[in-house]
Amino acid sequence: MRKTIIVSNRLPVKITRKNGEIVLTPSEGGLATGLGSVYREGNNVWIGWPGQEVTDVMEQTELKTELAKLNLLPVYLTAEEINQFYEGFSNEILWPIFHYMSTYARYEQSYWDFYIRVNEKFKEAILAVAEPGDVIWVQDYQLLLLPGMLRADLPDASIGFFQHIPFPSYELFRLIPWRVELLNGILGADLIGFHTFDDARHFIGSCVRLLAYHASANTITVNDRSVMVETFPMGIDNRKFESLSSTAGVQNQVQVLAKRFQDIRIILSIDRLDYSKGILQRLQGFDLFLQNNPWAIEKVGLAMIIVPSRDTVPRYKELRDQIDQLVGNINARYRTMGWSPIHYFYRSFPLEILAALYNLADICLVTPMRDGMNLVAKEYVASRIHNNGVLILSEMAGASKELIDAIVVNPNDANAIAAAIDEALEMSLPEQQHRMKSMRQIVAKFNVHHWVKLFMATLDDVKKTQQSMLARRINMTMAQEMVRDYVHASKRAIFLDYDGTLVDFNINLEEASPDPELYKILTTLANDPQNQLVLVSGRKKDNLQQWFGQLPIDLIAEHGAWQKSQEGEWTQLPGLTDQWKGEILPILDTFTDRTPGALIEEKSYSLVWHYRKVEEGLGELRANELVDTLRYYIADKPLQLLPGDKVIEIKNVEINKGKAALSWMKEASFDFIMGIGDDVTDEDIFKALPATAYTIKVGSYISAARFYLRSFREVRQLLKMFLQEQNAMAN
Repeated sequence: MRKTIIVSNRLPVKITRKNGEIVLTPSEGGLATGLGSVYREGNNVWIGWPGQEVTDVMEQTELKTELAKLNLLPVYLTAEEINQFYEGFSNEILWPIFHYMSTYARYEQSYWDFYIRVNEKFKEAILAVAEPGDVIWVQDYQLLLLPGMLRADLPDASIGFFQHIPFPSYELFRLIPWRVELLNGILGADLIGFHTFDDARHFIGSCVRLLAYHASANTITVNDRSVMVETFPMGIDNRKFESLSSTAGVQNQVQVLAKRFQDIRIILSIDRLDYSKGILQRLQGFDLFLQNNPWAIEKVGLAMIIVPSRDTVPRYKELRDQIDQLVGNINARYRTMGWSPIHYFYRSFPLEILAALYNLADICLVTPMRDGMNLVAKEYVASRIHNNGVLILSEMAGASKELIDAIVVNPNDANAIAAAIDEALEMSLPEQQHRMKSMRQIVAKFNVHHWVKLFMATLDDVKKTQQSMLARRINMTMAQEMVRDYVHASKRAIFLDYDGTLVDFNINLEEASPDPELYKILTTLANDPQNQLVLVSGRKKDNLQQWFGQLPIDLIAEHGAWQKSQEGEWTQLPGLTDQWKGEILPILDTFTDRTPGALIEEKSYSLVWHYRKVEEGLGELRANELVDTLRYYIADKPLQLLPGDKVIEIKNVEINKGKAALSWMKEASFDFIMGIGDDVTDEDIFKALPATAYTIKVGSYISAARFYLRSFREVRQLLKMFLQEQNAMAN
């Protein structure tokens, strides 16, 4: 029976001992809550580190047995592995780089060695329980290599990956020495999820620039496998926080806290101790607010909770000391006999007290320097059952993309934070309710259960699409079937594109000339009297004449504008005009001047803007601009705009490879027809040829063609199979 295997660095339980017995307390974190309905079902399982070092074999066995009752499977790590893999590579390299704090990163080789080792440990634990058809969902930055490792051993597995922290821009990510290995690891997944569109865009950009993979929209083609990169903003269990707000226990806590704070208007701040949370900048903003608003003395207070984290690490200990000092300074300057501006708690609190604080606070101040999502903001919103209160939210938090009715601030701008606090305190109740009601609807709709359901459904769809596409890829069995049809046919028509189909793309157009192997293949094919070989290219007729004029093949140049039979002369398609070039050329010149590396190729009845030599990213930007501009200019003209692989071509609408192929075929009948091409212009051939023809797209399965191959090398291999079988039959 198919099962779901969830994999994360930590198991969703806290392990303690009471009277010698193991006690497992479920975690109340957002991920554990959301996935609880998944891993507890049937024979599903959650794999992860139990959160403590367990070296005794008997104790490991005992703990494994107890965890199995909750569908949990432990991966035991040594103290050195925890230190090097988790504290080291994960938190000393990935965490600072991914949170745009690159100066904090320490690139130690031992960290990387242990990161590989621990990811392999997780892989072995998965392989021990995984069966064909299982779904594997890997969580977060500690296990970036795991999807790739699993793909190598389970090539047909359904693998999802979700990153819970930001993914940095290419300029930051490329600082990591092991960047290529990390990307290849993540790309082992079928579906890769991020909280925000920016994170997804940064990941795709890094893959394109570092690995040279082709990306179209949100899909990356990895060999013959399509990997989808999608945005899934994580939610919370909103009903839990709504119901908590109504419980007697929370209401009693609210009354106790209200009595303690008297009539003070409370600003709530809750964070884990971390330099990415913007705690010092938030305090500076609050300080500035008090300076600018003397009326707030004895009327406004900041309740700040910092949950201890890694405070034995020097950088975190230093941050804690800085927070202590700044809180002390602010309190010393503004404190009165009966009031302190900041109530500072360096500790964690039970969920019931947090829920009471969410209900009590007039304002929730959430201003991280960089955060994947930030669920505190959503928990505060869900808790406001009366639709009052104000959320001040950093634009650097993923939640700001959804909770647009919050007061959104730049966390580096102390003046903006101070002004936001003032605005929140002055906000009328109707406006508070209007904003909060809208945010509560979003939090309710896109809750954590929706997040899980949507990710799993999308992963299932991606896998089905992959499988349907894989069925179209020409494997050995299909190739042999084509070969049989080829050798038994009496009259064959073979249409072949050139660039990207018979040769690889070359940055320099004139250097993509035919090599000896290609000449041999084409000559042998053309010399067979049963074959009619046609080269259909976007190249100029002069290029094709120079390279192939001596071969007994027919040539179609410039997508059909020019044609030449084996022994005939070049003839052009009647009725074409090039008068339009005078208007379009100046536009292309302007974009070429603005884009270093771009060039214009002028053909008889078309213009081509090439950006193969342009810096990655800039070329795509300029190309999009050019396409938008040209669409306006050609709207009332008989012209066609063709964006291709690093090219944009403008041509007469009458010019069409499909029409040229049909015109060529009208004089004869064939019992074997094949068309192979890689470009958008080749789609016209695929659509024009009979449904029984073997139409093959090179490099992509998104096509009107019946089949696809991955590269020009596979095209040559298929053609050589035809020749080898023909030769074998002749002998």
